Amino acid sequence: MDDKVLRQDIIEELDFEPSLDSAGIGVAVDDGVVTLTGHVPTYAEKVTALETVETVKGVRAIADEIEVRPLGVHMQADDEIAKRVANTLRWTTSVPHERIRITVKDGRVTLEGEVEQRWQAEAAVAAIRRLGGLIGINDHVKVRPSVKADDVADQIRKAFHRDAELDAASIRVEVQGGTVTLEGKVRFLGERRSAERAAWAAPGVARVVDHLVVA
Repeated sequence: MDDKVLRQDIIEELDFEPSLDSAGIGVAVDDGVVTLTGHVPTYAEKVTALETVETVKGVRAIADEIEVRPLGVHMQADDEIAKRVANTLRWTTSVPHERIRITVKDGRVTLEGEVEQRWQAEAAVAAIRRLGGLIGINDHVKVRPSVKADDVADQIRKAFHRDAELDAASIRVEVQGGTVTLEGKVRFLGERRSAERAAWAAPGVARVVDHLVVA
């Protein structure tokens, strides 16, 4: 796809997203690689912008240079943010909150600790990422592998076949310890993200190495 056409498609998609004020976001495209610049008032809007661009056909990769600049009602003290994060994780049943440590510095939340499955750490991030006052999230939660590599690989391949968006035959899966390596080709960036999510969802996965090529 021509970069100029892709850039216009992205701009229109960002403008069409009702939960996002895209006036402060700049878009540049070079051979399908999108660079997003500018600023937004909340971390939630930054996440929305990235997720919106991922859905646009022709996007091969995204360089995120968007800054979060809280203003007025969006500004909160670190201790207030920490309390809201702790309460939110405590109320989220899918998150083993007692295993996760929280620190907040200048609006940036860092999560540490250990969980049994990667999706539990992802659930923690998803639960807090739309809270007010956040500048960003550092996910340093580790996964402690507890299943055999062959079982992990088999579960991931089955997940690929169940996902209508994925061409499972074009993706190779290798598992060593808690590390999953994905190789092969996908048709667009959203398909690549779907493959990554499926790999992370398998029990015992501590790391995903993505060598998939968008072509």
